[in-house]
Parts: sequence; structure tokens; C-alpha cells
Amino acid sequence: MVRCVVCTVALVAAWPTRAGAQGGIDGVAWMQGCWQMTSGDRVIEETWTAPRGGVMLGSGRTVRAGKLVEHEFVLLAERDGRLAYEAHPSSQPPTTFMSKEIEAASVVFEDPAHDFPQRVGYRRVASDRMLAWIEGTVSGNTRRQEFPYQRVDCPR
Repeated sequence: MVRCVVCTVALVAAWPTRAGAQGGIDGVAWMQGCWQMTSGDRVIEETWTAPRGGVMLGSGRTVRAGKLVEHEFVLLAERDGRLAYEAHPSSQPPTTFMSKEIEAASVVFEDPAHDFPQRVGYRRVASDRMLAWIEGTVSGNTRRQEFPYQRVDCPR
């Protein structure tokens, strides 16, 4: 009987967490730091603070040919046993995506009622690489845009 209980506890501890049973903001602490991707004359940057007080703050910007074309501020906070990804994109109203799943190296947020995207995700690829993506349906067609980030030194 003890062996069965120990096996069950080990299995539950190793199981990926899902909506409603997540470990909190510390489970995505691997996102903290400065991240960048470059494609031609376009540079996309994201910066995330360390988790503190149940919150991480994120900011992002896209610069093309030396000019700012988009920016976004994100409040990532513990809310009702889940994580809320509250996005404030440039020239658009804020939207909150709730965590759908959190695993040791990935997290997916979802708002099925949002126009596009309906999902926002992050996956740690290595200590110095992270893949972010947005995905959803537009006019009946599935669309996904990926952002393969490299960790960079944060400006002082």
C-alpha cells in the first residue's frame, strides 16, 4: 500500500499542470530577462521582470528600419488559481488571456472569444532560447506566428 501511495505521489508531482491546478507565477520564472529576434531590418524585443508579489511585468517592441512600429505592455499575474496574461498592445484595447496549461518549460494562455490571437504561448527551448507564438482562427483559417527569441543582455 505504501509503495502504491509513493508511486501515486510521484506521478502527480511529475504530471503537467492544467488550468485550475497551476503552481503560480514562479512556474514561469524562466521567462524573465531580455529576449530578441531579428529578421532583416526588423527587431522584436521582449523583456520580463522576475516574479515578485505574484506578478511579472512584460514589455515588447517591434522596430523596423530604426522606427517603432508596435509596442505592448503585459501584466502577468496570479488570479483565481491561474495565471492571467493581460496584454496592452499599441492602438488596441487590452485583452486578458487565462492560462490553459503550464508545464515545466512551456505555458499557453487562451481567450477563445478574442478576434486574433486566441492563444499566446511561450516555450523554453534552452537557457538562452525561447519560442513565443500567437495563434488562432481568422476568417475560418488557422493562423500561427512564431517568434524564436535569443536571450540578450538587458540594457542598463
